Amino acid sequence: MNLLDEAWIPVRRSNGEQDWITPLQITDPTIVALDARRPDFNGALIQFLIGLVQTTTPMDSEIEWKQWNEQPPTTEQLQQWFELVREAFVFDGDGARFMQDFSLRTEGVKEKDFNPISGLLIDAPGENTLKENKDHFVKRDTVNALCLSCTATALFTLQVNAPSGGQGHNTSIRGGGPLTTILLAGDSHFLWQTIWLNIKRQSDFLAVNGDATKTELEYSFPWVKTMNVLQLEGGQLTPIQVHPAHNFWGTPRRIRLDLEHVFVGDCDCCGRQSGVLVDRYITKAKGFNYKGGWNHPLSPYYENKPGEMLALHPQPGGIGYKHWLAWSLGLQGNKKNVQPASIVSYVLESQRLKGKQCRLYAFGYDMDSMKARCWYESTLPLYGLSEKNKDELNAVQREIQRWLEAADLASFLLRDAVKSSWFVRKADGSLDARGDYSFIDASFWSQTENGFYQLLRSLIDQAREEDEDIVFTSLREQWRDLLIKTAIRLFDADLVGAAPIAQQNPRRTAEAYNRLCASLRGDKLKETLKLQTAKAAKKTKKSKQDAA
Repeated sequence: MNLLDEAWIPVRRSNGEQDWITPLQITDPTIVALDARRPDFNGALIQFLIGLVQTTTPMDSEIEWKQWNEQPPTTEQLQQWFELVREAFVFDGDGARFMQDFSLRTEGVKEKDFNPISGLLIDAPGENTLKENKDHFVKRDTVNALCLSCTATALFTLQVNAPSGGQGHNTSIRGGGPLTTILLAGDSHFLWQTIWLNIKRQSDFLAVNGDATKTELEYSFPWVKTMNVLQLEGGQLTPIQVHPAHNFWGTPRRIRLDLEHVFVGDCDCCGRQSGVLVDRYITKAKGFNYKGGWNHPLSPYYENKPGEMLALHPQPGGIGYKHWLAWSLGLQGNKKNVQPASIVSYVLESQRLKGKQCRLYAFGYDMDSMKARCWYESTLPLYGLSEKNKDELNAVQREIQRWLEAADLASFLLRDAVKSSWFVRKADGSLDARGDYSFIDASFWSQTENGFYQLLRSLIDQAREEDEDIVFTSLREQWRDLLIKTAIRLFDADLVGAAPIAQQNPRRTAEAYNRLCASLRGDKLKETLKLQTAKAAKKTKKSKQDAA
């Protein structure tokens, strides 16, 4: 079985029907989207297809990119592209297998040393969870066997997202459960457009994060040879030791599927009947240990310490407009520096989307070490961002950073006011209010999201190479007004005011309310947004009077 020939990728066609295709069919105009039963499978499959095309395409100019965007490659052309890497996509047999350790073998392995196939699923309950009978939400024994299609997808999903798996079971190139962001064209109506939009010119792709002279197959696809070809026992693997394509094909986990112990039945994931169901695999510790300077094209990175950039990971609370700036244009500040995924910057600067609306598709697991807390995915609008030149993009970046800082301040003031209403202050002015109050912040950010995107659209439309403080003043006033009204409404109606009268302290509530209103309307919020403060207005008035 070769994954380049096998119809193993689930898709949805324009007539609404589900189908399974080979990678050679991705340019079929009737295919509108991936359609696996699990969202993490869809997230992995789009990365698989982008990685496959990026690794093999000869495209090296924007003229070629545009030609193949308008007139996609034929099946024969794709076959020519993929032919050079065919050996790396063999899924079974006695030799090298896709994403499996070359040196491991299942023959002679004791029954107790096999792992159930459910172990490939990141959200499957772990050994300790099962021992302590804590599998309340994701139950044990729901996935006992997978067809070859779902097995291949599960294996790739694990390798590309690999969380910490205990001592010696390493994380992925981007760490455990990385955030992935890809661009979507506003008018895209079939799968090829999404894949092709996220492909760099070949010379640009090869110029960074690896050694392009290492053209032997194992430097891109490490499973085609034994591990020690690339990494000595106990060593590490850095970008300069491999080809840039290795970013897409990292295999931190040493796994070998048992493809001899198979049977007939229904797949526990896709539900299709299969003549080859896989129910177990073996694994071994001390796989590839990815360290130092990796920069995956599809992930944003943050500065962990000077000179060290690490891939971002989804966090509790989900995906919202507070992430818009960092993931689309980047974030620069005293507390945190974030670079958007290199493909995002690349496409926005290339003008590929000129005249088109675009969106940012973000997804990934929120991991707590080995435990998957949640899967998040969302689409963030970018409106006409791709129409703007570098100076205009910088203006938008600076302005949105102020807006987000103002929202942070308003959220803090709201949270403090609610806690002041609910709890008695100590003599030193502090509150004995231990607990999780993240729901207050979540409510505030949620309630201001629609307003943010409405104003964002106007901001991008108005971004010009002019004085930002003059152009954007009206929008800043509107944003400040929205923050104030939202915070007061949440305090008065949804949080404090919604509690039964018997449980309220009228005096504390009134004091907290008045302090919240005064703080929100005070100079601090205005200063954050670079609006004229009351103090500055008085100073200006006095200067005019003195001049007169």
